[in-house]
Amino acid sequence: MSSPTVCPNCRISNPPGGSFCSNCGGSLAAARAAPFVVPPGSGVTIRGPVGGPLTFKARGESTGGTFTFFENLVAPKEGPPLHVHGRENEMWYILEGRFRFRADTEIFLAPAGSFVFIPRGTRHCFQNLGESTSRILVMFTPAGMERFFEQFAELPPGRVNPEAYRAIAHDCAMQVVGQPLAESDPA
Repeated sequence: MSSPTVCPNCRISNPPGGSFCSNCGGSLAAARAAPFVVPPGSGVTIRGPVGGPLTFKARGESTGGTFTFFENLVAPKEGPPLHVHGRENEMWYILEGRFRFRADTEIFLAPAGSFVFIPRGTRHCFQNLGESTSRILVMFTPAGMERFFEQFAELPPGRVNPEAYRAIAHDCAMQVVGQPLAESDPA
């Protein structure tokens, strides 16, 4: 009898014999990560959920499922609703701008040059406090959140239906639990 296969993207156990994950749809083939370089200006760019594009620099397919990494432009005063990741730790490095983050009940400032770490299971959100677009690097470990951003980018342009956002989040083991900081705690 074969043993279950753990998905390298979302780390969910799957019945033996399948080729694709029953949770995230990713390949169950054990891919060994190989060294790679993403030159400046390269990567796959899609519409991001915080008012600007995001450019994938590393995805689960290229990292053996260990992490996802992207650059994100965040529009002035924008940020995601309060949410929780069930599988991933999330990290940010602020390249340009000034942000504030909520982690459970604490709100803290993060100017350019700051690094922020949020462990899985922590309620969190952030907001660009500036009057111009800011730039951040974002990393999830393990990989798997790519699916959320890809599905978000497929929604029609314009104001996003909160229920559609919640449904995509739910499909990616993310739960929306509150409002964006701009609404819950105006600066």
